[in-house]
Amino acid sequence: QVQLVDSGGGLVQAGGSLRLSCAASGRTFGTYSMGWFRQAPGKGREFVASVILQGGMANYADSVKGRFTIFRDNDKNTVYLQMNSLKVEDTAVYYCKAVNSGITYWGQGTQVTVSS
Repeated sequence: QVQLVDSGGGLVQAGGSLRLSCAASGRTFGTYSMGWFRQAPGKGREFVASVILQGGMANYADSVKGRFTIFRDNDKNTVYLQMNSLKVEDTAVYYCKAVNSGITYWGQGTQVTVSS
């Protein structure tokens, strides 16, 4: 069983920055595939970014490329999402996702609100 705790959301003006964190339980965090998804009001959950290995290649949704960076610290069992140049359309609940041994786990979500 893997437990994920998302944090770091908040209210920010357009153009601002936030850093989300996702702390994971487990002794084999380094083997987890990690990612961030988001869900805006009235919409489905959508992929934002993912990274498999520390320092490995990351993947991003086109809508966040060049603005968001995902990175992980295996010593801290934590994955981060650095969000810069935030836009109003980035407003959503952000969820951390982990995949371990073929099983998917989700964090509880953290609200990000970007005001104009």
